[in-house]
Amino acid sequence: MAIKDILPGTMGFGAAPLGNMFRDIPEAEALATVEAAWSDGIRYYDTAPFYGAGLAEIRLGEALAGKPRGEFVISSKVGRVILDEVEDVGARDQGEKGGVFAHGRPNRVVNDYTADGTLRSIEGSLKRLRTDHVEIAFVHDVAQDFYRDEWLAVFDTARTGAFRALDRLRDEGVIKGWGIGVNRVEAVELLLGLQEPRPDVCLLAGRYTLLDHSRALQRVMPTAAERGVGIVVGGPYSSGALVGGPNFEYAPARPEILDKVARIKAIADRHGVSMKAAGLQFSLAHPAVVAVIPGASRPSRIAEDRAALAETVPADFWRALREAKLVDPAAPLPID
Repeated sequence: MAIKDILPGTMGFGAAPLGNMFRDIPEAEALATVEAAWSDGIRYYDTAPFYGAGLAEIRLGEALAGKPRGEFVISSKVGRVILDEVEDVGARDQGEKGGVFAHGRPNRVVNDYTADGTLRSIEGSLKRLRTDHVEIAFVHDVAQDFYRDEWLAVFDTARTGAFRALDRLRDEGVIKGWGIGVNRVEAVELLLGLQEPRPDVCLLAGRYTLLDHSRALQRVMPTAAERGVGIVVGGPYSSGALVGGPNFEYAPARPEILDKVARIKAIADRHGVSMKAAGLQFSLAHPAVVAVIPGASRPSRIAEDRAALAETVPADFWRALREAKLVDPAAPLPID
């Protein structure tokens, strides 16, 4: 079954903020945000054990507990096992994501990409999500932003462990699809180059966005389209930088990024286009992209995202971006 036939629509809900990403989000606000997504018709929810050491899964599970399970799709991640024992949150080595979930639970997070660790990770996720299955499993963060010089060794452990375990679970019908969920192009490129096992979908966060897409466009998207591997775009607003936020890649945005945002916004304002619409519709214009999953921690953000997806963007806006060399000349645009 093609991944497009599994996903209910092109916009999903990225649940990372529910793990207290960057701030301590009140429980009621977190649950209301998921309820707003449901009320808006969103039926695809992406989460991970890593998000707040299980907190995002717990909150998502509680919010969806009363919904008909056959009406929505969940993707979660493997590679991390969450233990009952606690640890010093500040002492965790989480690469470039250090401190992102400082407000999450203090439970110990163990990195484990073996086949056994994969099964344990899924078992823990099912309990926290209060469900008996997830449709899609992504192997999480097997890339250099988290593991630095060790990332290839970690990737190889996952290749012989998690990848094969998930391939088997898909063939047995336990899950409907698998792939990796990363913030770097190279890991997806490496996976797509393997003869086996064969993934169905990959979550690429922050790498096929209006602000940053050339590398993915060259190295990943053509192969993904050719092999029928769907790409779910995470972080379509580049950690908020595209829509006026101070961060890019979980850190303060560099001057050249802020300059690019300002130049895009000037063209958007001239054509009466919202930056959210520009970001979402750009990512979805590539034929390999099957969904975008903007994250939200406030109910009001859901309506903004839906409106952005439905917004009519004039063709002249896209032409102006191309003429100003603010998009890669090879990038598909909604007017193509």
